[in-house]
Amino acid sequence: MIVSWNWLKEYINFTEEVATVTDRLTMSGLNLEEFHDVGKDVAIDLEVTSNRADCLGHLGIAREMSALFGRPLNKPTAQPQELGSDVSGLASVSIECPDLSPRYIARVIKGVKVGPSPAWLVERLETVGLPSINNIVDITNYVLMECGQPLHAFDYDKIEDHRIIVRRAKSGEKIMAINQKEYMLDDTMCVIADANRPVAIGGVMGGLDTEIGAGTVNVLIEAAEFTPLSIRSTARKLNLHSDSSYRFERGVDPAGVDWASRRCCDLILQVAGGELCKGSVSMGRTENDAQQRNPITLRFDQLKRVLGIEVPTDSVLHILQALGAVQHGPVAHERVEFLPPTWRRDLTREIDLIEEVARIYGYHHIPEDVDVPLTTSSRPLRDRVLDRVRHVLTAAGAFEAVTLTFISADQVKLFTPRGDVPVLSVEHSSRRHENVLRPTLIPSLLQCLRDNQRQGSHGVQLFETARVYLSADRRQPEHQTEPFMLGLVSGRSFNEVKGILTAVVQSVNRNKAIDVRPSSIPQFASERGAELFIDGTVWGWLGELSRETSSKVDLKDVVTVAEVDFSLLEAISELHPTYIPLVTFPSISRDLNFILDPEVTWEQLSKTVSSAAGPFRESVTFGGQYRGPQIPAGKKSYVVNITYRSADRTLTSDEIDSAQGAVVSACTQQLGAELRA
Repeated sequence: MIVSWNWLKEYINFTEEVATVTDRLTMSGLNLEEFHDVGKDVAIDLEVTSNRADCLGHLGIAREMSALFGRPLNKPTAQPQELGSDVSGLASVSIECPDLSPRYIARVIKGVKVGPSPAWLVERLETVGLPSINNIVDITNYVLMECGQPLHAFDYDKIEDHRIIVRRAKSGEKIMAINQKEYMLDDTMCVIADANRPVAIGGVMGGLDTEIGAGTVNVLIEAAEFTPLSIRSTARKLNLHSDSSYRFERGVDPAGVDWASRRCCDLILQVAGGELCKGSVSMGRTENDAQQRNPITLRFDQLKRVLGIEVPTDSVLHILQALGAVQHGPVAHERVEFLPPTWRRDLTREIDLIEEVARIYGYHHIPEDVDVPLTTSSRPLRDRVLDRVRHVLTAAGAFEAVTLTFISADQVKLFTPRGDVPVLSVEHSSRRHENVLRPTLIPSLLQCLRDNQRQGSHGVQLFETARVYLSADRRQPEHQTEPFMLGLVSGRSFNEVKGILTAVVQSVNRNKAIDVRPSSIPQFASERGAELFIDGTVWGWLGELSRETSSKVDLKDVVTVAEVDFSLLEAISELHPTYIPLVTFPSISRDLNFILDPEVTWEQLSKTVSSAAGPFRESVTFGGQYRGPQIPAGKKSYVVNITYRSADRTLTSDEIDSAQGAVVSACTQQLGAELRA
């Protein structure tokens, strides 16, 4: 926000230097970017945060300075002289979409003389970076920069039937804006229309057909409120941003709309002449409605508790009143109620008032060694689980990636674990082709892996933890609409990545294991994909991508990918270690090679072996798979490695042979397995 030093001094009397004032503004929350001379004036560039829409005008900055330096604020009265006929017989206004525009005020000035602006007005606008157009348009811009309320001036005689209709645009409707570009509208957008056509994109930009020109004699002045979300959506869809849309997106003062309208008319009469018609055509909520705010109770002992210092009661009252808050009743029982000003939508709680007192009173009053009561806090469960997961993955040689939330429609098709479900997209002004909120992390990681390979970095493993976006239905739980996921891409084999994921699970709970079942995800190579389960609950997916899929990303090597639900890791986490004594007796490993029918899965075999191997079974691991001439046609073989161990003695050969016999018998009877010689 660029403001003029000379302009500010019209509202508040100052003898301090620019540097002194900007230092105080910076310390109170309006950070100084820079200031420089513009002719005989000084342009001051201040950073205004999105919650301080009240400071998007000179009056708002002057109000801050008034509170900081204890000087009175001189706000113009805005009482233009009305001489013309009653405006109610000259124009009509109707609002058909109050959800997009809750208030609209129109005034008419007849007999203006359009021409160049006076020097003082041109200089003011030049200082804040705005070009001079003509005296009428310049006044609307002047009032915009004065109070933060956008206005628009129409050529009254070009408005069909002199009717103003605030409505939704019709799908496919077009308008030529004053920037001489045509825009296609849709029914989510608010337009200002006359009897036949749109004459402005509500809150964003006026139309070319009704703009003020050299031949304009009669002017209709618009001052309105628009819903911030509607303006933000319209500006982004059309890629059309203006000083007006910037302010409407952040919210204008609902009780300042009429003042801005009157101020604009007053200045037009001064610089362009004419007669202001009596009254205004005002539709929507009233001035009283706009001023309704709920009182906030401020307890004085809370100031000491939060800030750690005593702030005199008189200073507290003076600061809040200088900022526009109205005391609601007397001070009683060490507390007082304030009605926040209409231009401060961000003031809703007691802590907000405490912050206002602190920043105006001055943070420098708080000594470095002040006794501010603090309580210890513990790290959230997610952060503690994340630490364990990161440790395992980085120890396995993976690097953590941070990728963009947006992907393209083509990237969505690279990995569809949930099938062809509808995706969420946004109208994004800077990323037209990558505007889909990703439903999975894998496409982003594959893109990153490809970029590494193009730079000569092969064998890179990448992982990422982030949200994916499945639905915009806020009635559903967050873990269903925006689940927090862990994604991994690697050049390792299926079994190696499964081992890494097993280590991830056991890092948060050593008693849990992963179950795998065949997956039907089309991007996995045949018989190289699995669905992962923990305690019968779906955890995610793991598999080797088909060559067709990896070729779409221009990846040269085989890629194994995994994506799992991080919230399940949180749910099963048991982060307090339990002491388990080390087993000092040796283990004994035996291999069995079974010939099986092709439909028998490794999961079935491993479960059968595990249940039959007896109490000394320590682990069952995959040893390999074979199809070929050494076994009967239409069959396959699995090698199973079984490890046995006892906690209190060394096992004998007879005990191991007995367990092996039980395994062979169970696999033969339950799976039709045949032991391969």
